[in-house]
Amino acid sequence: MTQKPSTRSLPKASSLKTSQPEAGFSYHRDFFEELVDTALAHAKKLGASDAAAEASEGCGLSVSVRKGELETVERNRDKSLGVTVYVGKKRGNAATSDFSKAAIAQTVKAAYDIARFTAEDETSGLPEDRDIARDPPALDLFHPWALTSEEAAQLALQCEAAAMGTSRLITNSEGAGVSAQQSHFFSAHSKGFRGGYASSRHSISVAPIAGKGNQMQRDAWYSSMRDASDLAPPEAVGRYAAERALARLKSRKIPTTQCPVLFESPLAAGLLGGFVQAVSGGALYRKSTFLLDSLGKPAFPKHIDIAEDPHLLKGKGSAPFDEEGVKTSARKVVDAGRVEGYFLSTYSARKLGMRTTGNAGGSHNLTLTSRRTRAGDDLDGMLRKLGRGLFVTELMGQGVNYVTGDYSRGASGFWVENGQIAFPVEEITIAGNLKDMLMGIQAVGSDAYNYGAKTVGSILINRMKVAGS
Repeated sequence: MTQKPSTRSLPKASSLKTSQPEAGFSYHRDFFEELVDTALAHAKKLGASDAAAEASEGCGLSVSVRKGELETVERNRDKSLGVTVYVGKKRGNAATSDFSKAAIAQTVKAAYDIARFTAEDETSGLPEDRDIARDPPALDLFHPWALTSEEAAQLALQCEAAAMGTSRLITNSEGAGVSAQQSHFFSAHSKGFRGGYASSRHSISVAPIAGKGNQMQRDAWYSSMRDASDLAPPEAVGRYAAERALARLKSRKIPTTQCPVLFESPLAAGLLGGFVQAVSGGALYRKSTFLLDSLGKPAFPKHIDIAEDPHLLKGKGSAPFDEEGVKTSARKVVDAGRVEGYFLSTYSARKLGMRTTGNAGGSHNLTLTSRRTRAGDDLDGMLRKLGRGLFVTELMGQGVNYVTGDYSRGASGFWVENGQIAFPVEEITIAGNLKDMLMGIQAVGSDAYNYGAKTVGSILINRMKVAGS
């Protein structure tokens, strides 16, 4: 496997930090504030004890090409006003894409009527005053990409051409794409929260096919950033995707066995995601998790730490406050293998008799690290640590039971002998239990990869079942 592509400058994104129509939006923030205030005032007039509202707008451009030809050009634009109304401990929601005063009134009335006829829930309600964000930081999340459809198509064509030109063994393509997306919102509620911001997300991707007939192999790669100038060059994305597809040629089955398994860093982020789901509020108060009552207890070996930092500039998981207007802050989620914090919204925290962690809507910029990791623990170093076993680069299916922790996924990757890749493998299944897998992490690579809100290097699990021929 070759190294992942680094970044260099692409057509520059704007550095505008305000959600102005000239930055690609149709609505000013002050218009959204007026919409939200109108909704809250109407809810109060109807007799609501509390209310919350959010106005938002999103827009973007997506272009795809295949085999040197333009396939699709899509422009999206959407808008929404969502309203939540509380009548005592009763709660109702409604939404509209019509911003007229009559539609706002009807939407608030619909939410109010739903609340009136909903059963009471003692844990329902807005966040406590002590948890509300009052002066949220600016996190540099908005970098609109003033890209024409012709420019986007050219970048996609360059990406695909680089993939196709890597080797004569690259025989086909499922296509390449470029996407430039941005959105902004403003929300407020009757407990005093007011806030909103604009954000962007851009990407380049390609999926080449190597070989012919029954020997064809497909792989893909992409680059995704908030700022287009941070994206990897389209040629680098294309070449790396092609090299991944080429490496899979002449894949074979292996006999059923038990062995150590090394998860490539993008897949290792999925293991971290499994932990997050298992210690999230909904799973905990429903008692539908294999990590029930794990706070203060070890879930990983002592060399593992997990940190959450919602305030990283340009971070893909950054947020100055969560979906309820609760302030976010950096914290240690796992310290020396021990669970130090859950992922809780206001509602789930009340269900558990705890305090919200500012995670309504999910986690924020999680990083899993090992105290054993050294500079030489890149992918080659991790393969040497694996010694003899399976290096997994693709997972298929959804075979994870978060109640029991049982884990079974279709997989492909490479068989490793004496710390070096011996040959590619396919049509296998790896199985274990997530609780054992997390405790069985032997090493974490220095080849850290960011996958959305999660950053982690390759992860070596001490032993798993591998079902083959």
